[in-house]
Formats: sequence, structure tokens, C-alpha cells
Amino acid sequence: MEETHLKRRINETKFQIQWGDTDRAGIVYYPNYYKWFDLAGHNFFRSINMSPKYLEEEKKIIIPLLEAKCTFENPLYYDDEVTVYTHVEEMKTKTIRFHHDVFCEERRTGYGYEIRAWTSIEGDKFKAVPIPEDIKRLLKVR
Repeated sequence: MEETHLKRRINETKFQIQWGDTDRAGIVYYPNYYKWFDLAGHNFFRSINMSPKYLEEEKKIIIPLLEAKCTFENPLYYDDEVTVYTHVEEMKTKTIRFHHDVFCEERRTGYGYEIRAWTSIEGDKFKAVPIPEDIKRLLKVR
């Protein structure tokens, strides 16, 4: 079956806004979105039984962040229930682009992406390497 006919893998990361996530006006401080993107990206790997810790310790692979962008649409406030929906938007030979949509109930509050490199660890050297085909399939579809 072609990948185009398979269901895209989407992971959900849920949490509640804490007081420390807000600024003086009681609105979520914008850098938190990048923290949540990082959490959601790591949770995406956990959802396929490949936590970043497992990748590093067992596979000698790390997934460093190369680029991130966020667009803010609506404010979030203390105690809001938030869901970050994450999917792989694009995969190249050595990089993965995750797309994140941040929602509070039915209202999207922001969206953005992260680009991460598939990087091997050899001693104290780091090198971007091709993502194995079996991993690509796991990341893209379920």
C-alpha cells in the first residue's frame, strides 16, 4: 500500500497552563510555545517507543534542533487546558520537520514547526546521518 493511503501519525501532548507560564498581564509568555514544541517533539518520539533517551543510549542518535518558528494567533491564560497536535510535515535524508498546532478547546492559539537533525554520536563527534527507512515509516504513518 502506498504511503499516501495510510493515516498520518499525529501525536497529542496535553497540559494545563501554570502560573509561572504567564507574564505580568496573566497571558502566556511567548517563549513557552517553543518549550511546548520541544516537549511535543520528544513526546512524538516517545509515542513510537523511541524516547530521546533510548535513541541516545541504545542507538547513539540525538535529534538536535536546527530551526524553529511559531505564529501566535490567540492568547492563552493561567489554568487553560492545552493540546499540542504534532505530525511530521516533511522528512529529508537527514532532517525531520515537525508541525505543531496549539489548541485550547476548539480554538487554535498558535502553530509552528521545528526542524531536527538525525545525528550520530561517535565518541565526542556528532554527525548528521541518513534517517533509516524503518524509522521514516514509523514517524510518518500509523
